[in-house]
Amino acid sequence: MQFFGGSEISPSPPAPIASGNNCHMMYVFNRDGVCLLYREWNRPVQPGNAHNDCKRVLGLIFAMKSFTTKMDPTSAEKENPSAPQLPGQGCSFHSFRTNTYKLGLMESPSGIKIVLVTHPRTGDLRESLNYIYNLYVEYVVKNPFYTPESPIR
Repeated sequence: MQFFGGSEISPSPPAPIASGNNCHMMYVFNRDGVCLLYREWNRPVQPGNAHNDCKRVLGLIFAMKSFTTKMDPTSAEKENPSAPQLPGQGCSFHSFRTNTYKLGLMESPSGIKIVLVTHPRTGDLRESLNYIYNLYVEYVVKNPFYTPESPIR
């Protein structure tokens, strides 16, 4: 594809060959925005600081949720975008895609946010995010040695 200046622009990277190499990064945030877990796989460019990377992702999620709430044509009252919504309540933000990645979000009623950054041609992430959330509940929340609101090791 040619852009206005004549430079080549790739619409998206080639599709992954194996199904196991789609995910680049995963974040788990608590209701206060503290990053409880950050993992990366297949990430060609490393961030300078993982803490700042988590803050950027959380800021992006907050901005996207705020935007979708304010643009919702079905709701006259604009609620607080930082407050978690129950499933089916109001306008919700699930994912967006660029030419190089796809970001998917699942927010639980308790405010836990799970974010996956994957290959742009990856399909709907909601089922995978719900599966990860169920693992989080089963193996982290129900763990008697886990201190709530502390980072997951």
